[in-house]
Amino acid sequence: MVAGNGALGFGDGPLSLTVLGATGSVGTSTLDLVASQPDAFDVVALTAQDNVDALASQARQFRAKFAAIGNPDRYADLKEALSGTGIACAAGANAVVEAAEMPAACVMAAIVGTAGLPASLAAVRRGTRVALANKECLVTAGRLFMQQAASSGCELLPVDSEHSAVFQALAGQCRKSVEKVTLTASGGPFRTWPKARIAAARPEEALKHPNWTMGRKISIDSATMMNKGLELIEAHFLFELGVDELDVVVHPQSIIHSMVSFKDGSVIAQLGDPDMRTPIACALAWPTRMNAPTKRLDLATIANLTFEAPNTDSFPALRLAIDTLRQGGTAPAVLNAANEVAVHAFLDRRIPFPAIAGTVHDTLEQARARGMPDNAGSLDDVLAVDGAARELARELIGKQS
Repeated sequence: MVAGNGALGFGDGPLSLTVLGATGSVGTSTLDLVASQPDAFDVVALTAQDNVDALASQARQFRAKFAAIGNPDRYADLKEALSGTGIACAAGANAVVEAAEMPAACVMAAIVGTAGLPASLAAVRRGTRVALANKECLVTAGRLFMQQAASSGCELLPVDSEHSAVFQALAGQCRKSVEKVTLTASGGPFRTWPKARIAAARPEEALKHPNWTMGRKISIDSATMMNKGLELIEAHFLFELGVDELDVVVHPQSIIHSMVSFKDGSVIAQLGDPDMRTPIACALAWPTRMNAPTKRLDLATIANLTFEAPNTDSFPALRLAIDTLRQGGTAPAVLNAANEVAVHAFLDRRIPFPAIAGTVHDTLEQARARGMPDNAGSLDDVLAVDGAARELARELIGKQS
């Protein structure tokens, strides 16, 4: 089960912090919290993939000791941007891992997609606190990731709002008393659209999430409801839950983030305004709480909280993810890889919206037919499965095009 023993605390001097994926949605929200209480944090390292200007600006503002750009072709630009600051810099995938391995009490793992797996795993192996915002780490390498966390003594705290809610609801509870965990879903921008209209959806429409401000990839995942499927797989590993102990309910207001049902009939839910800074603040400060400049919840103004069952006919990606979780082995890694490829193809207007789930389904079928390995015992094994699944997905998209 996810750790949370409060070994670090908050308020005992500045918290040394590294942010992997600093220029993305979660990364910028994390640094917004740092800016609100600058004396409470000591920024060690920041990383980004391509955005040199934003990374250099962040490194200067927060007086980071190290900055790493994932794209090796941008090293000269980063070096020039940080010239005279005394901030060390490097480039390439190994440099991002190096940032994760630097001495820091907490690492925010916020790199999107499987690209974040090597650095996130490196942080886990250090045995420090890892605030995990990269769900793909657990989707693709859940067993390996959790084994490494257990052996290193890593304090793994979830940042996804749903998993943060579960973590908070479970605090102090007996695991054997849990009957079911229910993750809530907004339903995305197409919740009320008829199936024919969804089929013609354009990228700019899919990116307009009704409640959350998120990055492009996760916004599309929310529109297909694949995001909720990935979160179910993440919850399975984080909290040691079986498929039948997990559920999803659509909650359009995004006020209740998750619920835990107990054997005595009690249900504990965590509520909050839909703002990623709340679960980020929880992960940084646990077991205490820090001030966060977020909107406070006013239930009288909200007035109504509504719920409905997910529509897996219009949004088959959720059903695909659940079936993949039941299958186990490397199937979730195949699912995730195919989804990443398909989402990018949709954003590039190379496939229609329904073909995202269609590509994932066909890739899973092809992977099974070609004898994709059932288990991945190392990072190299995981990355090999991921790469093979991406090639399959690209082949299928090429045929559609």
